[in-house]
Amino acid sequence: MPFRPNPDRPVFCASCWKTRRSDENSTLPATATHSPDTNPTAGQNPTHDVAAHADVFAGIDLKSATRAAIGRMDITDPTPIQERSIPCLLDGRDLIGQARTGSGKTLAYAAPMVERCDPSQRAIQALVLVPTRELAIQVAGVVQNLAAPHRLRVTLLYGGRSLRPEQTALRNGAHIIIGTPGRTLDHLRQGALDLGAVRFLVLDEADEMLDLGFARDVDAILSRTPAKRQTALLSATMPEWVAQTAKKHLRDPVIVEVDADETALPTVEHRVYSIQKADKMAALRTLLDQRDDAPVLVFGKTKHGVKRLASQLGTFGYPVGALQGNLSQSARERVMRDFRSGAVPILVATNVAARGLDVAGIAQVINFDLPDSDQLFTHRVGRTGRMGQAGEAITFITPDDGRKWREIQRNLGHSFAVKSWNREAKRAGLRR
Repeated sequence: MPFRPNPDRPVFCASCWKTRRSDENSTLPATATHSPDTNPTAGQNPTHDVAAHADVFAGIDLKSATRAAIGRMDITDPTPIQERSIPCLLDGRDLIGQARTGSGKTLAYAAPMVERCDPSQRAIQALVLVPTRELAIQVAGVVQNLAAPHRLRVTLLYGGRSLRPEQTALRNGAHIIIGTPGRTLDHLRQGALDLGAVRFLVLDEADEMLDLGFARDVDAILSRTPAKRQTALLSATMPEWVAQTAKKHLRDPVIVEVDADETALPTVEHRVYSIQKADKMAALRTLLDQRDDAPVLVFGKTKHGVKRLASQLGTFGYPVGALQGNLSQSARERVMRDFRSGAVPILVATNVAARGLDVAGIAQVINFDLPDSDQLFTHRVGRTGRMGQAGEAITFITPDDGRKWREIQRNLGHSFAVKSWNREAKRAGLRR
């Protein structure tokens, strides 16, 4: 070599360098680019930036470009799931990771994933499958911040929008794909997507990805990837059946369990009220009247129920949005944008918002309708009290919910104190 290469930067032969420069000068897909204002490395001195973040994730063998990218996210120390998972994944091991929501699981797999991809190889090398569109967009934001300094292209695949922009992005070349199972399978069947070079595969929210609703599509997708790929499964809840099902997809996996018991979180205060169904709306309004400026997430059970509840709250003058599966993709993105920005601080949602949704500072989660399982209860509650912040989870239990509530508590291995809403409201002078 006529020069001393930097160990954190790739070295190219002449033909590969020419191809790479051509790729960089071409029009990048919208899903994989940063504008000059949002590019995390724009306008910065790379040498100074790397030096400034040299102590980020100290003790974990990461490249300096990755450390700098993490530092730009205002993160300096790894969470327990990151500290235990990243070294295993960097060593090429398969992994089953369980940690509470808000514990940093995305970064736990994203950091080693970008380091195991080769920007000089024009092929899809990593695939992340997630259950919802909202989670796909959220994960892509984290991955793109890490991938950009490594010159890796990230492409999003999810339903509710035209296939054509995604097909264009795939033709232009992608290194990392983040997608929902249905849309990913659509591209595979149409021949627009080739997973033959995938070396790193992630099932995020693995318990749902391997459940009956997604299992067939996930199996079909995994069958198109190399058998010797590295695989990681991560979730806040990991029932025994998931571990058994996962055996056919992983090779001698490392199992990492960290703070898996959501109910034991000291930062989340649980308040459970027995209440008559007819009193639930008045109780909800009372709670919303007591809120400060922090976001509040209200969970309903059905799409139509969520739409109706949000409409009723709107007629009473509450600044509320609704997130449910019947919305168009543009409407879903608009609702989430308004909720994240604080323009609409109250969000009524189905369980589509229970998986992986990360909105800073959600002060309160209200289970207006009881979920169908302990896993969903865990994921719902996990939208608040994230990353050590304080949060509150309020659950309404009607007489019809008694059996289901006992089953949820039994499966959680935790018993919650239940108070009468009418008695509490009367004592506090809150009853409408």
